[in-house]
Amino acid sequence: MSFQIQALPSNIAAEWFQKSPEDWQRENARLVVANSSLGFPCRLSLQDAEVGEELLLFPYLHHDVATPYRSAGPIYVRRAAMQAQLEVDECPAVFKTRQLSLRAYSSKGYLTDARVCQGEETASAIHELFQVDKINQIHVHFAAPGCFACRIERA
Repeated sequence: MSFQIQALPSNIAAEWFQKSPEDWQRENARLVVANSSLGFPCRLSLQDAEVGEELLLFPYLHHDVATPYRSAGPIYVRRAAMQAQLEVDECPAVFKTRQLSLRAYSSKGYLTDARVCQGEETASAIHELFQVDKINQIHVHFAAPGCFACRIERA
């Protein structure tokens, strides 16, 4: 079963970066500067930020459903990031060096299955999960910090 990775849309960065520092503080967001080439993965571009690059760290409701699995968490976005446009069955390079948690959900938003895998195993784990008909989408999280990375749908 083929899949398509869905990065967050670019307008999310534009909306957040147009807000004032007071708005950021009120909404629990923080401006950060990447001090490493690893550890600051942008959820729009699905790339790691470069050292010295500014990002916003803010809470994001990534699973907005009326179930106990409703979920939000912190994400980074780079100021000038553009939405990643990946090919069918393509995984971004940002996955390759990380351990990932794949959380598979039904169309009603209930957790159906989950996997933890190394980055290079991601595509095969996704294909395996989508063999189950009741799985509607998969959310990828960076396993160690547990932060949401992106959503995957059937292609």
